[in-house]
Amino acid sequence: MPLANAVQGHDETRNSAYELHWGLRLRPFENVPDPKFYVPSAKHEAAMERMLYGIHARKGIVMLTGEIGSGKTLLSRAVILKLPRSRYEVGLVSNPTILGNEFLSEILFQLGLDPHGTRVEQLRRLNDQLLANYHRNIDTVVVVDEAQAIEHDRLFEELRLLSNFQLNDRFLITLVLVGQPELRERITRIPQLAQRVAIQHHIDYLDRAETKAYILARLTAAGSELGIFSPLAISSIYHRTGGVCRLINSLCDLCLYFGHVSGARQIRRALVEKVGNELLYRPENHGVGVLS
Repeated sequence: MPLANAVQGHDETRNSAYELHWGLRLRPFENVPDPKFYVPSAKHEAAMERMLYGIHARKGIVMLTGEIGSGKTLLSRAVILKLPRSRYEVGLVSNPTILGNEFLSEILFQLGLDPHGTRVEQLRRLNDQLLANYHRNIDTVVVVDEAQAIEHDRLFEELRLLSNFQLNDRFLITLVLVGQPELRERITRIPQLAQRVAIQHHIDYLDRAETKAYILARLTAAGSELGIFSPLAISSIYHRTGGVCRLINSLCDLCLYFGHVSGARQIRRALVEKVGNELLYRPENHGVGVLS
């Protein structure tokens, strides 16, 4: 099943012992791109606004970059949910490391098209679909997540050529490239592609106030009506994670688990420090990470 359909249709709830302990309906800090837990921080809302503008205005190529763990994938899924299926056909490529001769096939599959045949047949099939969508007043969007992982520059050339599907007055397809900062560097080295990127935006890590809002918003989305994390605990979480969404999730989830095990009624700074000291590491010059 195309990934965009899975994003549109996902609505799953789970229960566990620690959720019951804290009075939660869901686990609030899972490191999966569940749009229910999208937190509209100023940084993420600015990125969403630019991405949606690029898509709505059919700008051809839109690029979103951000540091590791900054919430790019979750944001891309939230953007997809903002695109009504009556107006948009969306393909989501989440594994761009596939071989070059299979890359176009994956795009076709994610758009619900037959991925087989020669390259000429594939391009003709895509062209026919784009034109059919145009006549039905439907825009076609392809989101490529983790685009920095594309191994060969010739695949970026393949994406550039897709932007050639256009009429005299509009693009027939919008490409949304999402990736880590090195994506910008790679595209800069390909002037033919760089010149076609009409909208680009970069997400930074959360600041202290945004980290607090992020934690509280995710708890609220999971059904929390209590002050589960004390103010000093939240301050310690920011200090430990540097505002990296993925690390905030990991540390908060572990604190909820160990708080449940110990029978705590609130997550305090001492528990955050204990969990952080035992399960997080801070490699020199490389930020914070989670031990596996």
